[in-house]
Amino acid sequence: MPSVPAFPVLPADWEAALAAQMHDPVGSVVRRCFERATAGPVLPPVASVLRACELTPVDRVRVVVLGQDPYHGPGQANGLAFSVHGGIRLPPSLRNILTEAAADMRGPVAELRAASGDLTVWAQQGVLLLNTVLTVAPGLPASHAGLGWEELTEAMVRAVAAAPGPRVFVLWGRHAAAYASFVHRPEHRVLTSAHPSPLSAYRGFFGSRPFSGANAWLTAHGADPIAW
Repeated sequence: MPSVPAFPVLPADWEAALAAQMHDPVGSVVRRCFERATAGPVLPPVASVLRACELTPVDRVRVVVLGQDPYHGPGQANGLAFSVHGGIRLPPSLRNILTEAAADMRGPVAELRAASGDLTVWAQQGVLLLNTVLTVAPGLPASHAGLGWEELTEAMVRAVAAAPGPRVFVLWGRHAAAYASFVHRPEHRVLTSAHPSPLSAYRGFFGSRPFSGANAWLTAHGADPIAW
C-alpha cells in the first residue's frame, strides 16, 4: 500500500517551469503553504492538492480554467477546480458549467441529472483546472486565502503564459479575471465572463460559449480541440 506523502510535491516538469517565475525554491513554497494550511483540518487530502499538475503536464496545457479555492463540503474537493469525484452530487457552480457546456457544444442538457462531475477527462486532454488557492478548511470557503498559495498559482499561470504555442485562459468572475494581466503572448486567448455561481451565472456566464470559443481559437492556430 503506497504511503501518504507528508506534504504535496510538484511534478518535476512543473517545478522546473516555475523555477524561472519564483524567487524562493518552489518546493519550499509548497511546503510552507501546506504547513500553514494544516494548522487545522484541510481539504482536499494531501495527495490531491497538486492533482491538477499531475494530470496536466506543463507542456501539454492547452486551456487554463481558473477557479478560486476548493469545494469545502464533505467529499467534494478532488484537486481539480470545479470538479468532484463521480457519485458526488453536482455543486451548483459545476451544474451551471455543465449546462453551459451542453448548450454551447449542442449536447443533451437533459442528461445532466445523471452526469458525473468528475472533470478528469478534461485535465487529461490538457485543460489545467487550477484553483488560485489550493486548500480550504472544511465548511469555510476562502479560509486559506492569503496563506501563500496565490504566489505559487500566479507563477503557474505565468509559466503557461510564457510558453509559445496557442493556449486559452478561461477566467470566470472578477477574481479570476485579474490573472489576465499575466497573459501577453499574441497567440494566447483570454476568455472572461461572469462566474458560474448561481449568484452570477445569469449575468453573463450563460450564453458566453467559452467551450466552443476555446476550441475555435485552438483549431485556428493548428492545435487539437478539447472534447468537452
